[in-house]
Parts: sequence; structure tokens; C-alpha cells
Amino acid sequence: MMLQPLIAHFESYLPLEESEKGLLEGRITERRIKRRQLVLQAGFPCKHYSYVVEGCFKMYGVDKKGNEHNIQFAAENDWISDIGSFHSGKPSPLCIEAIEPSLILQIERQDLYFLYLNIPKLDRIFKVIIENKYVELQNHVLQNISSTAQERYDAFLEQYPTLALRLPNTQIASYLGISPEYLSEIRSDRKS
Repeated sequence: MMLQPLIAHFESYLPLEESEKGLLEGRITERRIKRRQLVLQAGFPCKHYSYVVEGCFKMYGVDKKGNEHNIQFAAENDWISDIGSFHSGKPSPLCIEAIEPSLILQIERQDLYFLYLNIPKLDRIFKVIIENKYVELQNHVLQNISSTAQERYDAFLEQYPTLALRLPNTQIASYLGISPEYLSEIRSDRKS
């Protein structure tokens, strides 16, 4: 199993002892995910925190008309999960889908709680990770209600600098709450 990227990620926050690294063994599941494969389907509880080693994911909801609304992307060295559903065990209204073939490391709730108890540093690390995701979400909501489409696109480029080249216009436009055609106009205006 490819635990080294995850250990390096954790150690970017706090160093881990060898014994603490050993506790991760058997508590983490490695999965190869195909493009367009779901790791969370709406209507089911979110059972994992997923750490992206390779690839890219989107988290989205679907409205009554069948339109997708992207609320988060995650690529290498990032996490994706419906945190509310994960902790409550309730069905999620969201989907998490691979945009590219991907490799992820997943932690189930009982394993995460075990690690929190046995590696207190991980409790602090996840607190920071979740707080950062919360700030990200707050910024996204605020931008959607108070910023122009151009400003939202600029914020997207700042938050996800490498994804603008990897994602199709339809995915970015869904995240920004605009049409793909309008996003194309914004992109061409930036070039001129």
C-alpha cells in the first residue's frame, strides 16, 4: 500500500513517530478509481474520508431539474468527504465522482476515531484540515452571493491553480454558477 504520500501529508502539519506511522497500517484502504466512478452516491451515508494520491474528484448536488452543482474539487494531496454525513451516519444529499482515473486512500469512521485516540496529533491535524475546508466553503458561498462571475473565476484560479487546465469548462462553470459559454467569454477576455 502507498502510505508514504499520506504520511508526508500528515507530517507537513506535525511529525509522526515510527510507532504512530505503524498504527496507520491496516486502518487505511487504498483504492483505484475509474473516471466517472462514484465514491459517494446521494442517498447513502458517507463512510470515508478520502485522501487523493493521484487524480481529481468533484463533490456535487443535483437539483430537481437534474442539474449538477459542483461545490468542491479535490486533486492530489487533498481530502474530499461529506463531513456531515460521515459523522452523523445520515444519507448524503451529495455525490463524489472521479473526474480522472484516480488513486485514493480512505479512512472509515471507526478507524479515524481509533487513530484520534491512539495518535492525538492526528486529532489536531484533522481539526486544521477540516477548519481549512470550512473556510474554503465559506469563501465559496460568499463569492457566489456577492462577487461577479469574473471575480469568482479569479478566486477559482487562486484556490485551484492547476485544475483550470485539467477540468472541462462545464465542470468549472457548474462550480462558479455560470454557463460554460459565459465561462468561455471570461477566459477569452483574460487572454486579450
